[in-house]
Parts: sequence; structure tokens; C-alpha cells
Amino acid sequence: MSDEDGASAENASGESETTPAHAAEPDEHEPAHAAELDEHEPAHAAEPDEHEPAHAAEPDEHEPAHAAELDEHEPAHAVEPDEHEPAHAAEPDEHEPAHAAEPDEHEPAHAAEPDEHEPAHAAEPAAPDEHEPAHAHAAESDESAAPDEHELAHAEEPDELSPSESDESAAEVTSVIPVVEPVPTVELVAPSGAPDGGSTDATEEFARIPLVPGVISEPGGPATDADTVTQWAEPEPVHQEPEPTDEVVPASKRHWAKPALIVGGIVAAAVLVYGVDMVTSSGKTPRGTQVAGVDIGALSPADAEAKLRSDLGPRLAQPLQVRAGGVDVEVVPAAAGVDVDWAATLAGVNAQPINPITRVTSLFGSREVPVVSRADQGALDASMTQVAAAADRAPVEGAVVIENGKANGVSPLAGQSVDVAEAGRTFTQRWSDGGPITVPVTDVPVTVTQAGVDAALTDVAQPAVSSAVVVNGRDAAAATLEPNQIGEVLRFVPDGSGGLTPEYDTDAAVKLLAPQLVSTEKQPKDASFTFAGGKPTVVPGVVGDLINWPDTVKDLPVLLASKASRATPALYGPVPPALTTEAAEGLGINEVIGEYTTGGFEYASGVNIALAASKINGAVVKPGDTFSLNGFTGPRGAAEGYVESGIINNGRPDKAVGGGISQLATTLYNATYFAGMDDVAHTEHSYYISRYPAAREATIFDGAIDLQFRNPAKTGVLIEASATSSDVTVRIWGTKTVEVTSSTGPRTSPTSPNTVVLPKGPGCIASGGAPGFTTSDTRTITDVASGAQISSTTRTVTYDPVPIVKCE
Repeated sequence: MSDEDGASAENASGESETTPAHAAEPDEHEPAHAAELDEHEPAHAAEPDEHEPAHAAEPDEHEPAHAAELDEHEPAHAVEPDEHEPAHAAEPDEHEPAHAAEPDEHEPAHAAEPDEHEPAHAAEPAAPDEHEPAHAHAAESDESAAPDEHELAHAEEPDELSPSESDESAAEVTSVIPVVEPVPTVELVAPSGAPDGGSTDATEEFARIPLVPGVISEPGGPATDADTVTQWAEPEPVHQEPEPTDEVVPASKRHWAKPALIVGGIVAAAVLVYGVDMVTSSGKTPRGTQVAGVDIGALSPADAEAKLRSDLGPRLAQPLQVRAGGVDVEVVPAAAGVDVDWAATLAGVNAQPINPITRVTSLFGSREVPVVSRADQGALDASMTQVAAAADRAPVEGAVVIENGKANGVSPLAGQSVDVAEAGRTFTQRWSDGGPITVPVTDVPVTVTQAGVDAALTDVAQPAVSSAVVVNGRDAAAATLEPNQIGEVLRFVPDGSGGLTPEYDTDAAVKLLAPQLVSTEKQPKDASFTFAGGKPTVVPGVVGDLINWPDTVKDLPVLLASKASRATPALYGPVPPALTTEAAEGLGINEVIGEYTTGGFEYASGVNIALAASKINGAVVKPGDTFSLNGFTGPRGAAEGYVESGIINNGRPDKAVGGGISQLATTLYNATYFAGMDDVAHTEHSYYISRYPAAREATIFDGAIDLQFRNPAKTGVLIEASATSSDVTVRIWGTKTVEVTSSTGPRTSPTSPNTVVLPKGPGCIASGGAPGFTTSDTRTITDVASGAQISSTTRTVTYDPVPIVKCE
């Protein structure tokens, strides 16, 4: 720490107009600072104040001038300050302000006498006060200086507790007091040789603080080495205070003061705004809250629900597009049973957020709250079923199709299926988002790959239609399977591994080829019977010579795949008749075992009866076989030679082609009845016809009503049927083993006919009518050889009355 060289010469003559002079007497506005200590304030030593750094006597142009004598609270200032800048010592440090001996206009002048509120500044070391530790002061005076009304005048008069001071005319002593590093506190007694002759009874802890040489400067002249004196201060009480610092706050730190104030203001304003916002938004929904795009932020719960019902409710009646695998279907949410659960939806709205960041961000954004929906499951399933009906698609399997002689591949396409339950859940959750709503679909895989299609097309189908397949028969005859017919013979099925397997329909091939070679074949002929001579005679059968088509077409796959020869020979072979001569002779057809004759029909009916009788004449029924009249005669239409004749239609007489055959059916039924054949199927007429036996007659209608019987015997039977213009007779030939009798029951429960009036014309056949009744027939079968009864069966029949028909 360097000593100051001296005070400025300008201090001798007086103060600047802007700088107050230090007077010996106190100013009326400032208390005089005595050299001795006040009872309430500690005396200050001449050494530097603990809070202010010591500065040079000559001021720096940027720093205020400080006096050489420092108060612990106020820095000493230059003797002659500039009007704008305090005066600085003669040799200033560029970083430290020099403190002059004279005060600045902004600092009070320190007088030699202390005020009761200001520490006293002593020129000589002062004895300690009983209540305060003594502080040494360097004397400072300016005789010529008059006190300013705004500055304190520092008096030199001694305090009653201070040691002897220099008188009022004494020269001011300016002491350069270095900053002394803190000295460890020890218990000391003031030395007997101290300048003030202090007492040795001191009990406080003191640190001996040496005073450094000072510079005594006469007014009006600079200090010299001869003016330098050495002063000693009494020991000073050690204060447990922070170590004083002589550092000046850097300018960079002072620059932070204003931004800090701004930031503090902003924070305070933000806290105020936050509090106001919390109060004003209490009981309302958070800002930015939206439900299905409807803004319900900053509303009361009741207003929020009302707004939701107003804006969202109408959407339930608006159709939405439901998309399922590329198929769009319109669905109305309300019709699908969907509704909004208003309470649950509003329950999902959170309370007011406390986080200030959340509250701020809510000013610039929104938060979507999902709609909570409920649905009538039945209505929802019904609507989604309609979606599935429109969107479901069966998979398109890869295939090869042969049409018109050309083979084409069909690319596979996976199918799709809508899961009705899952679609309903998706629709319920997302209807409020608006359409289209995509519901999940399940792919239905295919079993044939495109590679499989390509292989089948290239390797099999295309060669198959490349040219015709030829089957050569006898006598240069040939059957041809043309390319445009290949599609009826060849098809492809999945092989389960992604490919296609060809299948060949040989039956279809035979149907196409066989007619072309039938003329080269000799058809077999069954053995038959002739009635020449009044009894049946066997006509030998004929063995046929037919093409064995299964063997002929067994190589069809090879022929279709061949690119060279595509011809093959027809393979012929003998085919015996279904009834050989030997088999016919062994049937035991020797005698008539049943016979019946009916008559009374009209001419047209006679034509039809004769034609049908010729069809069944000679029919052989082997043991155990069943005979069908409709099956044996075949269709009975105009094309077969049948004519229009009388029938019964809806209980009254009518006409139709093939009418009258029922008389043949009744005749055949009675012949087989007495021959002991088993009745398989027969139907009586709806009303009684007098030319037939009651309860033992039958009707027939092409394709609807049939007459069937079965041969129960061990021998065969032969049907002989013949007709004349007035009657028809049927005989059953075979071997007689049973005897059959019939018993007709009485007619009971008669019913009267009703009258039907029809317009005159071809469609009206007049009838006198007849009553209806109920009767029965009992059939008894006995064994011829033993006479034992085999069976007895009764059949009851009810006939409707024949209506009275009038043509008017």
C-alpha cells in the first residue's frame, strides 16, 4: 500500500463554487463532527474505512476524489473538486479513485468535532470511550474555508472524552493511512509509553494498530518530506465485521441492474395476471377445450353441455360415409342406434390447470376431449350388417377358363369380409370425427397363386386347344373333339399348394364323340316275348358290338397335351343284352296270373288308351323289380300321338291332351291286384266314376300322379295289354302261386253335390252331379299250394260329390 504524496495546492486558498469549504465551526444543516467519540457512535481512526478503499490524493478524471481521512461510511473527497467531477489526487491510479482532503459537493464535509450521530475524527489517537472503542483520526482543517449550508462543518474542538487535541489555529494534518490487513485478536493492555498515557486497566480485546507516517501539508503549498511525521494510534477494539474491501463494483455488474429490474417487473406482472386468471376462470372449463371440434373452453358446465347439444347433437342425424375395403356405404348414426353420453363426455373435461405454462399455452392451442358414445347394439349390428352386405367379397380364385376354343387365365383376387362387431365399435368411437369412417375388413385369402395360373395356362390349357382330337372308327368313320369343345372336357382345380391340377371329364368326351360313331356299332337287343299262338314265346336277344369308350378315351390327357399326332382308334367290343335269351326262358312266364277289363270310354279317350297300352305290352318285370306306368310310357303329349280327352280338374270335368289314360291305369291296377303284386303307389279319383269298382281304381297324370307295383314273386311277370274302340284288357303272365279275393264295404257318410254355373262354351261340360260317400275294399291273399292266408288288407276311400255343372 503506497503513501499519498500530498494534497493539491488549490486546497490552501479555498473551495470551488460547487464544493463546500470545511469550516472550523458547524453548519446549521450539518452536525459538527468532533475529534472525540460520541456516546452512541464509535470513534473512527484515521486509517481507511472498512467499506471504502483508500485513494490517491490526486483525482483521476473518471473517479471521484476522496479525502485522505476516511469515515467508515463516507469516502473522503478531493480538496478542490471539479464542478462536474470530484477532484482527484495528483497521481491517480487508473483503476482506483484518488481521495482528496476536501469533500465533494455530494459528500458532507467532516469537521473535527463529532456529531452525536457521526463518528468523531481525531487528529491524534484518542482514548477509548467507556461504551465505544476509540478510533484514531487524522486532524484536518482549513482555516480559510467557510462552511457551506449544504455540507457539514467539521469542528476541531475536542470531545470531553477525547485526549488533548490541537487548537483551532493548528494546521490541518493530512495523514495517509494504509489499509491494514486484519490482525488476529489477542488480549492486550495498552502500553505505558503510549502517547496518550492510556490506562493499563483495559479489559477489552485490542489489536495494536500502528499508524503509518503521515504528510502534514500547510495550506497553500505542497507537502515535503520534512512535513512527514509518524503518529501512533491507541489500540483499537477489534470488530467482528466482514473484511473491508477496496474494490469498486465493475461497470459490467452495474449494467445488470436495469435488466434485473425489468425482469422483476415482468415476473411480478405475470404473477398478478396468473392470479387474476385463476380467479376469473374458476368454475369454468379450461381454455382451448374442444369436443369433436366444438369449442367449449371457458364455459360453465351447464353452458358447455348446452353448446355441445346444440352443435354436436344435429350430427347424429346426418349421414356419414362408412368405408369398408374401398366400398362406401352411408350410415346415419341415429339410425344405427348411436347417441352421445353427455354426462360422461363432460366428465372427461379436466379441471382448471394450475401449471402456469399450461395456462399460457392454452391461449394459443386447444385440447381435444373425446366424445363418449353409447349405442343400441341391435340397431348398430343391423346397420353394420348392411355395410358388410355391400362390402363383403368372396375371393376370386386363380383359374384357367377355356371358352370358344381359347384358354385364358384368371388372376387371383383375395376376398374381404367385414367383422360386424368390430365395425360397430369403430363406428361408435369415430362417428363424431366425421366421415369417411374406415372400418376394418378381414382379407379372405385365395388358394391359387398367379404363378400357379400361369403354369397351368402355359403347360396344359394352351396346348389342349391348339387343335382337334380325332377318334377313328370303323369304315373310315371318325369322331372329332374340336377346340371349341375342349372346355367341356378339361377344367382345373386348386391343388392346395398354390397351383392348378387339370381334370378330364371323359364322360363328357364320350357324349361328344359317341354319337359320331354310333352308325359303326351294333346295338344289343334284349330277349322278348311274343303272344303269337295265344301264349308268350321268347324272342332271342342280340349281342351288340359297341365301342368301349372308357378305354378309347383313357389317353385323352396325352392327346390334349400332344403337339404332334392327336388321333386315336376307337376300341370295339361285344356287349350282351340286358335280358338274354336264356334269362328270358328262365323267368317262368307260363300262365295268366291276373287279368282285368274295363270299357265305356269315348273315342278320344280310346285313342289315348290304345297308344299307351301298346307301350306297356310285353313289359317284363323281373323278380323284385318295380314297374312304373309313367316311367314306362314316357311323356304323353301331342308329340307322342296323344290327343285331347276328358279329365277331372279341381273336382269337375275338364279336357286335356292325354286324357283317358286313367282307364288304362285302373285296368292295370286291378290286373296286378289279383295277380298278387305289391301295391307301391296308386291314387283313387277324387269322385266316384261308375264304370270302375269302388275303392279299387286308380287315376294317373303325367309327371304328377303315377301307378307303381312291385313283383314279389320268385319268377318274372309279363304284361299283356290290348285295347279296342270300346274296352281295354290287361293280363299279367307268370307263375301262379297265390289266390286273391276282394270284398267291397258299404257306402257310408253320403254328401250332396253343390251346383257350379259356368259360361257356355268349350270349357263348360254340363253334369248332373252325384252324391259323395265313403267305402272300403278288403284284399285277401292266400297261398295256392297250401290255401293258407298270406295277408288281408282293407283300404278305405272317401269320394267327393260330383258337382252339378250348369252352362249358362
